[in-house]
Amino acid sequence: MRWSVGVTDGGEDGTVDAALEQVDVVVVGGGPAGLSGAKAVARSKRSVVVVDDDRPRNATADGAHNVLGNEGIAPRELLAAGRAELAAYGGQVRSGRVTDAVALPDGGFRVDLADGTSLGARRLLVASGLQDVLPDVEGLGERWGRDVLHCPYCHGWEVRDTPVGVLATTPMAVHGTMLFSQLTADVVYFAHTGPALSAEDAEALAARGVRVVEGEVVGVEVTDDRLSGVRLASGEVVPRAALVVAPQFRARDTHLASLGLVAEDRVHAGAVLGTRIAADPTGRTSVPGVWVAGNTTDPMAQVVSSMASGLQAGAMVNADLVAEETRVLVAAARARA
Repeated sequence: MRWSVGVTDGGEDGTVDAALEQVDVVVVGGGPAGLSGAKAVARSKRSVVVVDDDRPRNATADGAHNVLGNEGIAPRELLAAGRAELAAYGGQVRSGRVTDAVALPDGGFRVDLADGTSLGARRLLVASGLQDVLPDVEGLGERWGRDVLHCPYCHGWEVRDTPVGVLATTPMAVHGTMLFSQLTADVVYFAHTGPALSAEDAEALAARGVRVVEGEVVGVEVTDDRLSGVRLASGEVVPRAALVVAPQFRARDTHLASLGLVAEDRVHAGAVLGTRIAADPTGRTSVPGVWVAGNTTDPMAQVVSSMASGLQAGAMVNADLVAEETRVLVAAARARA
């Protein structure tokens, strides 16, 4: 059964704008979460459009890891496969950037794109991800996702048994150092701007053979397009093949302001990791008709967990639409009785 989408364009007369393309669901963001959610919607025989600006967070990485059956797959290859699967069920991907999303008085949403076009949707699934805000150290951005890393499960195997440094900026730095010390015996903890080590943490680092280097880090050294060292304010360069940093994970939320969705701090072990859009375990937000998935709501989500959250959110969006449609059918049947 196909349902019309009763949304208005927000015009003065309040009528439905026939020129506004209307679909059951608009998905904001075409990464693993967005494509998984869109595919679940399309497989439920619903119209869905994914709007994606082609800025995958992991674009600089050589491969995506811990993806069962697709270990090491190039990020863009994974997305291309996902787009093809979505298309096979009638889903669409539109190149563009969402600038605003507005809840309409008569129900549904208007989604505005940077090119001046708009879409009408009965439901929204936001999977626009996050921005990695790196520490203010020269050269980190150019090496990000290559030999400047943050996750032992995303990149750890690739730097195993090499000289690794950990840049301390939060209380979580010691925890990260412990994990990387499982992968290589040569780990240096750069105290940098991190909190002073407790006696317990200092003892634990020493027990695992981690050398602590005091002083502020000001840059990284690169030789033949590979990280070769970490430069301190004193001028000393400590040879390293990789540097682990903790970025701030900032949810991409500027397009959600009109909906009243405001990012909140994501706190873990007493440290603010960044921001997220709050949601229940299914991805449902405080705004009726809006779900979130992937890094938009969980900064720690990796490729596989983002896929899972997208699938779950997509399934819940369809279930919500089925419930709405059933109420309409029941009301109509009662009216005829």
